[in-house]
Amino acid sequence: MNTLDEIERAVKDTSHYVSGNLANYAHRSAGENPSGEEQVGGDVWADDLYFDALSAIEGVGGYASEERESVVDLGEGHTIAIDPLDGSSNLASNNSVGTIVGVYDGDLPASGRDLVASMMVLYGPYTTLTIAREDRDVVQEYLLRDGHSERWGTFTLPDDATVVGMAGKWSQRSDAMNELAQQFARELKPRYGGATVADLAQVLEYGGIFGYPVTDKYPNGKLRVHFEAGPLAYLVEAAGGASSDGSQSLLDVEPDGIHDRTQTFLGNESLVRRLEDGLAE
Repeated sequence: MNTLDEIERAVKDTSHYVSGNLANYAHRSAGENPSGEEQVGGDVWADDLYFDALSAIEGVGGYASEERESVVDLGEGHTIAIDPLDGSSNLASNNSVGTIVGVYDGDLPASGRDLVASMMVLYGPYTTLTIAREDRDVVQEYLLRDGHSERWGTFTLPDDATVVGMAGKWSQRSDAMNELAQQFARELKPRYGGATVADLAQVLEYGGIFGYPVTDKYPNGKLRVHFEAGPLAYLVEAAGGASSDGSQSLLDVEPDGIHDRTQTFLGNESLVRRLEDGLAE
């Protein structure tokens, strides 16, 4: 079993446990994370669980989390970048949350071109794990159930786009962005629930576009390059889609710090290119 196999197994095993125990942390608060966002108890709990599981793997040399200020040095090997509980504010209302894992070949900061694997766990009515790896030519989905992982199918974005999820308040987005969002909403079904993993799962299943543009509140974008935008771009591009920060692939964004943010768009290539053209006008 190689290092990527061990990482994948550790994420699956930990996700099983997280899925079965999320209800215990639905209404617990826990201060702020290093990005200045409010934490819930589940954020810290899930981070500790994934750290314990992944740091024990010999080929893991670093662990970076949205919930930690800096990278934990574990020696030589791959660096894990993780959002342990994406969309954790959804717990209180019993809506979907997720986990995002990026595996980088080396130290951080790094661009997405240094990714060798990406995993996305969705805790919905049932729990799934979607994974792209450099040593596989398909994006694989697994159903996590009863302590086992069942290979469920492979992902390729449908050619016919169906859904759009565009984050950010109308009053805080640019006029160009609002015009594009309005165009997409006329053509596609709006689907936005406030958890990036859940919203992207809609795009992977039905085709379409998800975006978190720059806003007055988040002038550099809301999603973190290492923990969210880069790993999800790796997965979407491996599934035949495209990613963009508004002008280039998210895999080409060069972050200066661990918690740097970026404008993020993910989905069918035709829609992403159309969005880039609209923003450039």
